[in-house]
Amino acid sequence: MSLIPPSLAAAFARRGKILNVIETLAIGIAGGALFLFAHLPGGLISGAMIAVGIAAIAGRPLSMPPILTQAVLLLLGISLGSLVSQQMLHNMGAYPLTIALLALATFCSTFGSSFYLQRYHGWDQTSALLAGSPGALSQITMLAAEKGADVPAIAVVQTMRVIILTAALPLLLAVTGIASSSPPSVAAAVASPLELAGLIAASVAAALILRLLKFPASWMFGAMIGSSLLHGTGVIEGALPDWLRNVALVGIGAVIGTRFARMKTKTLLSHVHAALGSFAIAIIISAVFVAVIALTTNVRVGDIIVAFAPGAMDAMLALALTLHIDPIFVGAHHLSRFVFVSITTPGIVHLFGRPQEDVDD
Repeated sequence: MSLIPPSLAAAFARRGKILNVIETLAIGIAGGALFLFAHLPGGLISGAMIAVGIAAIAGRPLSMPPILTQAVLLLLGISLGSLVSQQMLHNMGAYPLTIALLALATFCSTFGSSFYLQRYHGWDQTSALLAGSPGALSQITMLAAEKGADVPAIAVVQTMRVIILTAALPLLLAVTGIASSSPPSVAAAVASPLELAGLIAASVAAALILRLLKFPASWMFGAMIGSSLLHGTGVIEGALPDWLRNVALVGIGAVIGTRFARMKTKTLLSHVHAALGSFAIAIIISAVFVAVIALTTNVRVGDIIVAFAPGAMDAMLALALTLHIDPIFVGAHHLSRFVFVSITTPGIVHLFGRPQEDVDD
C-alpha cells in the first residue's frame, strides 16, 4: 500500500507530464535553432524532429499533449493559407490528372513495398500491405490491430519513412536547386492584432466544422481554409509574425520526433533494414510518376516531388511552407491520398492480406 496520498500522487504525475512537455519543447527548439544557424534547408522542422527523435530513442519520456499539437497544426494551417494567390488557384486545372496518377502511384507503391517485405524479410501479407501503405498512420495502426498484424513493425516502417523524408527532402531539393534553401517570405506584412484575431477566429471555426464532419487533419486544413478565404478575398493581407510561424515549424518537428518515444530500441533496430528497404522501393516508384508528370505537364518539379512524397500529410505541408512549394497543390494531393488510403486499404487487406497465424497454419 502506498504511503503517498492519492491527491499528492496525482499532483506529482501532472507535474511530471508538464516537465516532459517542457523538455520536449526545449530539445526541439535547440535542435531547430542549431539546424537554422547551420543554414540547413527546412532546418526548424528537421532539426527539431531529429533532436527530439534522438532523445526519445535514448529513453527520455518526451511527449506533446493533444492541445499543443492542435495549436501547432492551427498555426501551420494559418501560415499555409496566407500563401494563397490567384496564380495558385489558376493552376488547379492540372489537379484531376495528377491526383489520378497519385492514386495509381499509391497503389503501385503499396504493393511494391509489400512484395519486398514479404520476399526479403518474411513478413506476412497483411503486415506487409499495411506497412507499405503511405500515409493515414492512425487508420493503418487501428486496422493492423484489428487484423492481428505486427503493429510495432508497421509503426517502425511508417515512422521511419516520415522521418527520412522530412529530414532528407529539403536537403535534396536545395542541393539540386529545385527549391530554395533560404527562409521563406510568407507575406509582405505582418497581420495587425485585429487581423490576427480574425484569422484565428475564422481558422478555429472552420476547423471545428471540419471536425464535426469527421474531416481528416481538420485542425490544419480548417485553419488553412479559413486563412485562405480571408487572404484570397483580400479581407486580410498580413500573415503571422515570423516568430509565431517558426514556433509552428519547430512544434510539428517535435510532434514527429516524439513518435519514437512510443518505440522500444530493440523493436526499432530489429526492423530498421525492412524500413529502409521498403522506403527505397516507395521512393523509386514515386520517382517514376514524378518524372512522367514533370515531362508531360507544366507543374513545377518541386511541387510534384513534395506532393508525391510518401510521407505524413502534416510534415509535407510544413515542408511546403519552408521551401516555397505550392501549399494548395501539395495539400490537395496529400488529402486525396489520405482519403484514398483510408477507403481502399481495408478492402485491399481483406482481398490480399493474411495475418501470420493464417500463414503458419
